[in-house]
Amino acid sequence: MAEKKFENLIYGIRAVIETIHSGKDLEKVFVQKGLKGDLVKELLGLLHQHKIPLSTVPVEKINRFTRKNHQGVVAFVSPVQYHRIEHVLPAVFEDRRVPLVLVLDRVTDVRNFGGIARTAECMGVDAILIPTKNSAQINADAIKTSAGALNFIPVCRESNFKEALQFLKDSGLQLVASTEKADSFFQDIDLMGPTAILMGSEDEGISPAFLEMVDKQVKIPITGEIESLNVAAATAMALYEVNRQRFI
Repeated sequence: MAEKKFENLIYGIRAVIETIHSGKDLEKVFVQKGLKGDLVKELLGLLHQHKIPLSTVPVEKINRFTRKNHQGVVAFVSPVQYHRIEHVLPAVFEDRRVPLVLVLDRVTDVRNFGGIARTAECMGVDAILIPTKNSAQINADAIKTSAGALNFIPVCRESNFKEALQFLKDSGLQLVASTEKADSFFQDIDLMGPTAILMGSEDEGISPAFLEMVDKQVKIPITGEIESLNVAAATAMALYEVNRQRFI
């Protein structure tokens, strides 16, 4: 049976270390359970330093990626460069623009993420903020679904999501959470100023810890029998309301 091809896959401890040193962003690294040695220690230190997602897995899982001499380590190189929100946001203010940031909490479906990115780019979003863990992998499917938008809009991947949200608040952005449990609607609030729209996963919504941080909770008006929207559709409606208020 022919070995399945995985896009942007690299394998071997030294190869992954050198890729990190080269400045390329890694989507995720898989390390075999119980792996030891000086090179492994160096690799783990780099993963921690650069806040790269790591999964410790049985060797059987790694063998599914490749049967070549992987030495217990495989990684996926990201097709996009990740940014830091503390670098992106000041540049927006310096350009004298009113910031609009899209925050995605636990949105893990790749195609939903790609569709959201496409809408966000069209609607003038300055950055998409995602957590290091529990987020969709940015791969070829995500790029294709986004119609290439992920090559233009900055994606900020943050390991300390709560700290990143606090940075937005401290920078003067209002945090607006989209939740069906809210009493107010998007059109009821002022979205003219610096704003971050927080969207959650379809099954779990926004994490309670992050909901406690927001300035406003709002929902999208729904009149049908189905009580919830696909997260990509809901995001499009939320971002349209921002643009309606600002430009129409």
